[in-house]
Amino acid sequence: MIKRIDATEKAIELIKVLKEKHGDLMFYQAGGCCEGTQPQCFEKGGYYQRTGDVCIGKVDNVEFWVDKDLFEYWKHAHFTLTVIDAFGVGGFSLETPLKKTFQIEYRIFTPEEEKDLEPVTFF
Repeated sequence: MIKRIDATEKAIELIKVLKEKHGDLMFYQAGGCCEGTQPQCFEKGGYYQRTGDVCIGKVDNVEFWVDKDLFEYWKHAHFTLTVIDAFGVGGFSLETPLKKTFQIEYRIFTPEEEKDLEPVTFF
């Protein structure tokens, strides 16, 4: 099965640091104009998903949730979670005090990949 989300080694290293400090985590990628520009990392349960939101997979055993409307738009795309040295939009994400920002890089699935995608979970 083809994963819908992967992460760079640098992103996984940061997730491990955040897990040590905060325990279980979750990601949420909103579909709004500002908060949708980057994924947000929260303590698990620190963000309440809305009905219809979609878990597209896990990164280092951390669920990655996407706004239902954003998923509809990007359901044919593979997400890669990356991290850069920068202060992100809003500052609500757990990596902000470390002067880091998670980002998503997208690519469109090939027709062959589309036939074998991992299933998603709806909230």
